Amino acid sequence: MDIDMHLDFGTDPSALDLEYVCALTERHGWGGRVAVGHVTKLAYVPADRLAALAGRMRDAGVALTVLPFTDLFLMGRDRDFAKTRGVTPAHLFLRHGVNCSLSTNNVLNPFTPFGDCSRLRMANLNANICHVGSAQDMMQCFNMVTARPARLLNLPDCGLEPGKAADFVIIDSPSPRDAVAELPPVRAAFRISFRRASARRR
Repeated sequence: MDIDMHLDFGTDPSALDLEYVCALTERHGWGGRVAVGHVTKLAYVPADRLAALAGRMRDAGVALTVLPFTDLFLMGRDRDFAKTRGVTPAHLFLRHGVNCSLSTNNVLNPFTPFGDCSRLRMANLNANICHVGSAQDMMQCFNMVTARPARLLNLPDCGLEPGKAADFVIIDSPSPRDAVAELPPVRAAFRISFRRASARRR
């Protein structure tokens, strides 16, 4: 697919691919159905450039998924000192209206030789790496492993509300913020096993 040559990529060549994704998303009407992952170079753009890129993503409907376990393990391996970390600060993109999620695509393999698929642990690690300390931002870390991924996947049947699927996890914590900060144990998980249509009068 071609792209209009008059697009302004700015002076940062690392933004070229992201701008391309945003342009194609708009061209094909796929806003709300596209996400970019890793994008480790976004960890090194200054605040004004980050704001501009985040606004572009928001307007195009492009979401962001950060993979802190893999990005943290792989980045900077070519250096002997002052190793770069390369984890994009998703919480800053959230402030500009971009839907963001935290995830992983590698567990116990050469790209990430550790992990247990715990999304809560991902939220905690991300908060540590990105200097997330406020209660609001820490709660957003929780949302980035729960409600926001569901929104990214266009799954409306998510949440504890009447009529939605009865799939949920019980965490031993008084609040989402405390859950991210303390990594409490998961007490139980429930997944719906069958569905039955409501009775009807004839």
